[in-house]
Order: sequence, then structure tokens, then C-alpha cells
Amino acid sequence: MKNKKRLLAFGLAFSMAFSLGGCKVKNSENEKSKHWGELKAENAESSDSERITGNTNSTVSDATSDDNGKADSDNSWEKASTTAYGKYPELVTYTLGQLNGANNSNLPEGNTYEDNAYTRYLKEILNVQNQSIYMEREDRYNDYVNVLVNDHTLPDVLVVCDRETLYNLVENDLIEDLTEVYANCTSPRIKAMYNSYGSQLLGAGTFDGKLMALPEAVIDHGPCLLWLRKDWMEQLGLEEPESFEEAMDIIQAFQENRMGAEEGEEPVGLVCDTNLVSVTSQNYSVEPVFEKFYAYPRRWIKDENGEIVYGSLTKETKSALAYLRELYKRGILDENFALRAQNNLRDLVVEGKCGAFFGLWWTPNNPLMEEIENDPEADWEPYYLTADYQEKNNVYTSFSDNKYVVVRKGYEHPEIIMKIVSVLFDYSRFEDKENADEINSYFGLNVDPTARPLVINVDYNEAIYNVTKDIRRVIAGTQKESNLSALEKSYYSACIKYLSGEDVTAEDWAAYKSRISAVGVLVDGNYKPLQRQYLEESDGEVPNILASLEKNAFIQLIMGEQPMDYFDTFVQEWYAQGGQELTEKIREENS
Repeated sequence: MKNKKRLLAFGLAFSMAFSLGGCKVKNSENEKSKHWGELKAENAESSDSERITGNTNSTVSDATSDDNGKADSDNSWEKASTTAYGKYPELVTYTLGQLNGANNSNLPEGNTYEDNAYTRYLKEILNVQNQSIYMEREDRYNDYVNVLVNDHTLPDVLVVCDRETLYNLVENDLIEDLTEVYANCTSPRIKAMYNSYGSQLLGAGTFDGKLMALPEAVIDHGPCLLWLRKDWMEQLGLEEPESFEEAMDIIQAFQENRMGAEEGEEPVGLVCDTNLVSVTSQNYSVEPVFEKFYAYPRRWIKDENGEIVYGSLTKETKSALAYLRELYKRGILDENFALRAQNNLRDLVVEGKCGAFFGLWWTPNNPLMEEIENDPEADWEPYYLTADYQEKNNVYTSFSDNKYVVVRKGYEHPEIIMKIVSVLFDYSRFEDKENADEINSYFGLNVDPTARPLVINVDYNEAIYNVTKDIRRVIAGTQKESNLSALEKSYYSACIKYLSGEDVTAEDWAAYKSRISAVGVLVDGNYKPLQRQYLEESDGEVPNILASLEKNAFIQLIMGEQPMDYFDTFVQEWYAQGGQELTEKIREENS
């Protein structure tokens, strides 16, 4: 992208100091963006009128008190605009582009995106209120953001989900410099959270030494676990697996006994996304199979010679594909995996048709909780089968799929996002012992993060593991409940309710299975988040023509439609169709 190298600076100095492509749109969309612009202007006018102090009917004798009142008001505004928790003396309303979630983000009945525990708490602590003038679901969100960017019509606060859009915003001078407000209005604990990722996280939002966007602090999700229907295993008298091979035998037993299949239906094996692995932390990949062979497809890695190579092209990946080919031949891998859409995979789980898939620690929240609501007799258990094959330090990652919070250029209160982050992810969890019960109850209720005014997460890199360790210590009686943070108490209460067996809800089941069972097996397996290496200039994105070539080749190899030697042909074609130039570019930018 033009000027990308000039703009992007992974600001080491900045971090130390603080220890779109175009989119074809319809006329209706353009009219919508114009309407948003009119709303912003109205908000600005009302905000200005709300700030007018004094009374036109006051007498001269009131002058001194008016002056004192104005001074107090000015001091309040100054404190609010330069501190993390300072409350605005009058309500500050900001327009927001809202990314909404399914099922109203699982909000309790009667709650909305503008009136829920998060927004009420922010209004009480900071006196701020969001006005969602733009709202769209996740699969269409980026397209609508492109409309706003192309029309230069932004709400006051916006979450951006791709770096090309972020580059566009910076290059066209559409967003505020957040360097000073980060220094003044971000709490020390939030700064420590960002620092736990190293200097490059804030650097991802830094251009020419200026912080132009606040990146999401994506906590380590850990490796995928194998989730198996525990109740099916018990029905068949099967022991819990202790190895990868034993787990595959269990899935084969599910198949042979037609578990989950009605008359006339074929049983479903290990469900699998056609992409095989995911770079965006999704369920239904078969990434652990590749990990078993130290293979990292769809990611850039450093080989034994210190050269950057594309992980899909290595001999380790070839070995993993041969193993998947054998699983497919044995009927363990879903025979229809090549025909499944992502939503179809979820349906198979929720409807009780399958008993095995790979997923992350939060899988009980989505999709398993919905199945438990449909069938309370169903039960799932996670297994960490790749502890002996833990990822090496030679794998690169990027910020291409990260979220960023930006503020419209010219908005009067750019500090507002730092204050919101400080209140939601620090004050409510660690400081407020009296008024944060409702907001923290949302964790136990499985309210989706899209319910927050800013759809990002900010926490320490190892947060999920520390939370589980603390809860386990309290359950074991070696730590007092009073020492738990508000977030930890919410999960602890749900876990205790699950263990008691009385009036257990699907939310209680999900809290225990995610926080204790799933994260617990990672803790017990001595999983340690790696200090990742980041591609500095390029995000390493592979063009669609190469991605399609790879996907088709891998599916054909797994299904036996091509001999395994075809893998070598695929590698040659990948390099010949632009992969060689791409590899050289990545190596040059990261040399």
C-alpha cells in the first residue's frame, strides 16, 4: 500500500516512554452515512449548549458566585480530561459505530446496546453515554466501515477490524493522535497490561511515532483442545484418552456405534473446517494434528537455516496431511468436511449430531452452552493432547486480524476511549468493591463482548491462566475468596454453583467447563504462552489465488483424490504463481 512503510513504525521509543481497499456501495448506504454526519453535527451543537453556564436573569450580585461556579466547573472539566477516572461535570455523549453480536449479544432481557450494565456503569463513573448511530453484525461490519472511511464520515468513536482500513484512516488524516491522552488518561494497570505483550502491541497502532489507534490486547487463547462427548464415552464404557491415537479410536467408536445419528442418517465424525487451520482463533480447525508434526500451515515461520518460509510448504505439513488422509480413510474425519459451511459445523454440534471437534478453552460458552440448553443430559470434556508438541519460538504472527479503537479527527474528547478502557478493564474489576456487581455478573451470564461500547478486550497476556489458578486455590481452600478480583468472583460463584449440583444453569456449566476444565488442563499440561515474533512491515497476507491453490490441494490430498507426491507439485506451483516474490518481499522487510 502506498506510504505504508513510511507510516508504520513499531514504536519502541513510544512504548518505553509509557512503561481498504475501496468497496462498491449503493446509494442507500451513502445516504445512511450522510445521516450519521447530520447526527454528529446535532450532537456537537447540543453538547455545546449543555456546557453553557450561568443564568441570563442573574443580577450583578450573583457575579462572584457565578465566577466561582465557573472556576469549579473548569477545574472539573480539566480533571476529567486529564485523568483515568475523573468524572465529567456534565453528560458527554459520543457517537459510536457498534459491532453487534448474535442474539442481542446474550444481553439480559430489556437491555440494549445503549442501556446495559456497561453503559450504566460508565455513566455512573464517568458520566458518558454512547449513541450507536451505526450498528452492524460482524460478517458485514468491515464493509460498512469502508463506507464511512470512503465518505470521510466517521462517528466520534469507531472500532476498526483490519489494518488496511487503519492505514487509510491515518493516511487521510481522519483520526486523532492519541499519544497524549494515553499518557494522561490510561490507568497504570492498563499500561502494565499492554506492556505484558512487549513493545510491539502498542507499536501496531503507532505511526511516525504517534499513537493513532488503541490496539486490542488479545490475550493468549492457548492451543486447541479436543472436545469429546463425555456422556457418549460413558454409554460405550470407554476410558478417557491419554494419547492422540486413543482419542482417534474413541471417535471411531462413536462412528461404529452411530452415536448422534438417527435412522437413515450417516454418523458424523471429527468435524473440520475446510480451511483446516485458523489464524483467527476459531473452533473446528484440526490445528492440533499439524502441531503433532510441528507443522504451521498458513503462517510464516523461520526454518532451521534461519530463513523465513511459508509454513504450508514444509515437509512437516506434508506429514500432517498424510496423517489426516489416514484419518479420513478410517472414517474418523467427517467424510463430508469438504462440503460443510461454518454455520453448518455449529449446527452439527448444537443439534447433538457430532461428538468430537477441536476448539479453544472458551468453547463451552459458544457453541456448547446452546447444546446443553437443548439437551441437559449432554456433557463434554476437553483433552490437551499436544502438550508434548508445544509450539516453538520460530512462528511469526501479525496484527492483521486485530481490532483497533480510533477517534474521529476533531472530536472534543479523544481521551474518552482511554477512560472507558481504564474503567471497564481495571477499575470495575480490581478497584470498585461496591458498585460493580452488575457489570461483573455479565461474565457469569455469558454476555458476549460485543455488548460493550468498545468491542475489544484488554488484559494481561496470561490472564486466563492466572484467573483459573486463583479460582482453583479458593476451591481448594488455600486462598480466601475475598482476594479474588471482581471478574474472578463472578466465575467462582458460577463454578461453586455447578459443583453443588443445585439449580445448575447452562451458564454455570459453561463457566466451570471453560475456566476449570479447559484452562485447567492447559495449566496442568504446563502450557506457557510464547513471546511471539511479529512481522514488522507486512502482515504476510497471502493473495487469494495462492490461498485457493493451497486449500484445494490440501482437500484433494486428504480425500485421496491426489497422491501424496502431489504435495511437491503444489509447492512448485505456489512459488511459480507469485509465492516466490511474496516470500522474498517478506524476507526483505523482516531482515
